[in-house]
Amino acid sequence: MEDDKVTDLPGQPVVNFNHYAGYVKLRRQEKKALFYWFFEAQEASSHKPLVLWLTGGPGCSSVAFGAAQEIGPFRVDDHQRITINKFSWNRVANIIFLESPISVGFSYTNNSDDLSKLGDQVVALDNYAFLLGWFKRFPRFKSHEFYIIGESYGGHYAPQLAEVIHEGNKNGPYINLKGFMMGNPVINDVTDLKGIFDFAFYHAIISKQVYDGIREKCDFMTKNNTKECSWIVAKFVKAYSDIDVFSIYSPICLLDYERPVSSMFDGIPYTVSEFDLRNMIPTMAYDPCKANDVEKYFNRKDVQKAIHAYLPDMFDPYTICSTKIKKWNDSPSTVLPVIQKLLHAGLRIWMYSGDSDGRVPWLSTRYSLEELKVNVTREWRAWFEGREVGGWVEEYEGGLTFASIRGAGHQAPIYKPREALSLFYHFLSGQSLPSSTF
Repeated sequence: MEDDKVTDLPGQPVVNFNHYAGYVKLRRQEKKALFYWFFEAQEASSHKPLVLWLTGGPGCSSVAFGAAQEIGPFRVDDHQRITINKFSWNRVANIIFLESPISVGFSYTNNSDDLSKLGDQVVALDNYAFLLGWFKRFPRFKSHEFYIIGESYGGHYAPQLAEVIHEGNKNGPYINLKGFMMGNPVINDVTDLKGIFDFAFYHAIISKQVYDGIREKCDFMTKNNTKECSWIVAKFVKAYSDIDVFSIYSPICLLDYERPVSSMFDGIPYTVSEFDLRNMIPTMAYDPCKANDVEKYFNRKDVQKAIHAYLPDMFDPYTICSTKIKKWNDSPSTVLPVIQKLLHAGLRIWMYSGDSDGRVPWLSTRYSLEELKVNVTREWRAWFEGREVGGWVEEYEGGLTFASIRGAGHQAPIYKPREALSLFYHFLSGQSLPSSTF
């Protein structure tokens, strides 16, 4: 454990917590190693929950996004200096950021065939193997309440990993899993797609002619769509060509117009990727060029040395999303049965949506939840952070909650860090979000 302790991160101010980074090798017979960065809670870490953060993609980095831009304690400014995020989620929990699957960020394999085997099942098993290895290195956290947070395509990662843990707890090493939360999650292809198109129409991004054309010409239940469908979806894509689909009211990063975008989109269903939705505007953050600062920082050799990262010169430069994932073998069209199974098993499950995200809109999540057919216990209402409405929330039987975050985009903590931290705190404590000002 002490070998992984980070003691000289370039530009880091003095902090009141320890953090660790390095590799956990997976199953002995394999040549895979996943990179992690772990931040202890700022206070009383021995009593706080343990959380695993998984960014989506498939293929985007939890370190470059989750840690460095969203919920981690450090920020990289445009002068490559480290500043403190006062709304870091390690104020209330111990947090592991895992770069998964292999080839993402600093994670690697010495067997090139492993890349051709990637898919949801392999990733869930690899992430589980990582956790078993990590707990051997940090045994004092074994008894802590454990939660998983998945963002975007993490809507697949989180429930699938939770299911593997749930089954593994029956006969193997016990992990004290209590629940999981998903942000703007990809969970059910058909309703996800319906939400994407409805959101664009209701926010005046596409015309009625395009909207009606999609509904008339396209059948996303099948893969046998017509040329007419392809043509009308191309018009839908063009409507987003000058704005940020991830946050429709935010400025775009003009520097990113030349950035390859094929790997920067989270969980695009097969039937839509055929129609080039992958080519929608790629910018990923509210400070629209922040991703460029982060990439530059993690490409520094002194930074890599400080966090015990391995990036040989023969490798490509560090990128926020992997360019090496060319094949994804399995991506079920829905994870709703897994969510339903784990809900019945007693896990706490929350979903949240930044309400200005056009890529995985709140409408998609609402439509997906309707498919679960779970009874509502507290109807849709405003929730508050201080004297302001933070968003809206609905609660269901069995510990299921769905909340929106007002004014946030796809990666909600970037846009509304105070509100996102409040939501995270209430999720961990199992408390309802505040229904009045305070």
